[in-house]
Amino acid sequence: MRHTAMVLVAIFCVGGLAYAQTAEELVHKNIQAKGGLEKVKAARTRLTMGKVKGSGRRRVSVAAFKQMNMRPDLVRKNLTLQGMTAVQAYDGSAGWHTQPFRGRKDPELMGEDDLRDLLLDADFDGPLVDYTEKGNKVEYLGHAEVDGDDALRLKVTLKDGDLIYFYLDPDTYLEIRKEIQQFIRGSVRERVVDLGSYKPVDGVMYPFSISEGPRSNPGTQVTTIDKIEVNVAFQESDFALPASLRTEDKKSGMVGVH
Repeated sequence: MRHTAMVLVAIFCVGGLAYAQTAEELVHKNIQAKGGLEKVKAARTRLTMGKVKGSGRRRVSVAAFKQMNMRPDLVRKNLTLQGMTAVQAYDGSAGWHTQPFRGRKDPELMGEDDLRDLLLDADFDGPLVDYTEKGNKVEYLGHAEVDGDDALRLKVTLKDGDLIYFYLDPDTYLEIRKEIQQFIRGSVRERVVDLGSYKPVDGVMYPFSISEGPRSNPGTQVTTIDKIEVNVAFQESDFALPASLRTEDKKSGMVGVH
């Protein structure tokens, strides 16, 4: 009986310690799992290349994908398919894009709806790193289930009010899923992003498999990363507004959004 009681006390204590984890502790463990803050911040630029497989109503398409990131918050994404390349870019104050697949080859300023997603990609280290300085709030919501497996759930409220729910592997503390909720003009836009196949690049762990889509069909788009390089020589001009847009009135209202 005494032995049984001691076992029960031990189980209770372990469970209590697990429950007592704070959001700050989990964020720290996540950053350590990726390689540690020093190695994470050692990257000044990042080049990501791969393929994007998307399933439409009638067919499946595969496009070449290239993303360039540069601190503090510059990003450019190229998507090439059938000899045409669509571009999305943010230069730190304004977003622009070209949409040749919609018959619009000239660069245009991005509106709020399109820019919200791009600003997430522009955050070089993601919303968990230096979250307080970025104006983000992080809460630990306890355990959850992802495809039948246990996960630790964090709720991140971004500075603009949008929400990201991070699901961490309880063994590795790496993200295995993100659920993103964006509030735009009174409506909610949601999508689910699954992350996997982590590999180290210069001592930092990155996901090489990304599956995402709306909550009703989360696997709509699958990105397979072929290569990630850091500290590649980029120039700010790689992200800058094209000359045709520099003299236009930035009617989108998104200039100076940070």
